[in-house]
Amino acid sequence: MSFPIAIVIGGETIEAELNNSETALRIVDALPLEALFSTWGDEIYFTIPVSAGLQDGKETVEAGDLGYWPPGDAFCIFYGPTPGSDGNEIQPASPVTIIGRVIGDPKRFKMLSARGGTVRVERV
Repeated sequence: MSFPIAIVIGGETIEAELNNSETALRIVDALPLEALFSTWGDEIYFTIPVSAGLQDGKETVEAGDLGYWPPGDAFCIFYGPTPGSDGNEIQPASPVTIIGRVIGDPKRFKMLSARGGTVRVERV
């Protein structure tokens, strides 16, 4: 089972889905979320009001993965290499819990992230 969500940045909406992991279910219960976001290479991240431990932590991720980073209570959107990456491999700052996936081309976030500002995550 997955939960369809919309990620809205700069007036543009990107479809995604959250999985049924314990952490993702906590995030679903907290929706909608809105926050200022930061970037780290080709990753958007922002603090959310959900606190959870690492669940099946991943040291590398794929473009389009949505992750939860426990040290910062952060929702992460991965769309390319980060400063911690080795070549084209996408490596978070430290292991993340995979909570979902972007539907469509995650590279759209590269243009949107350059605008800065806020991100809104809501159920569809």
